[in-house]
Amino acid sequence: MTNNNIGPKRLVVGAHYGLKDWLAQRITAIVMALYTIVLLIAFLTGSNFSYDGWAGLFAQQWFKIMTFVVFVALFYHAWVGVRDIWMDYVKSVSVRLALQVATILWLIACAGWAVQILWRV
Repeated sequence: MTNNNIGPKRLVVGAHYGLKDWLAQRITAIVMALYTIVLLIAFLTGSNFSYDGWAGLFAQQWFKIMTFVVFVALFYHAWVGVRDIWMDYVKSVSVRLALQVATILWLIACAGWAVQILWRV
């Protein structure tokens, strides 16, 4: 009898992120797509295509919050994708950890920058 590692005694390794990450990617993509539709509607129905018109749209509190939620979705979407790339292609644990920490710090810095930009308007 050959050992083909198929069946109930198969050794399963890995972080077991599969379904959760797949679902997170889909949900964050839907959030970003819906926001894009809202922006398109605002653009197509708006009459003031100047800086003041767009600044007026982004000055509304509900729009700032919605935009920030989309940024958070974007950052999480990026984190899942980049983390999977690091886990799949970087074999050295120390290099992978350094890259993951650098990615997290970069995404946190981008989130801070997004807050600064959104609430400056």
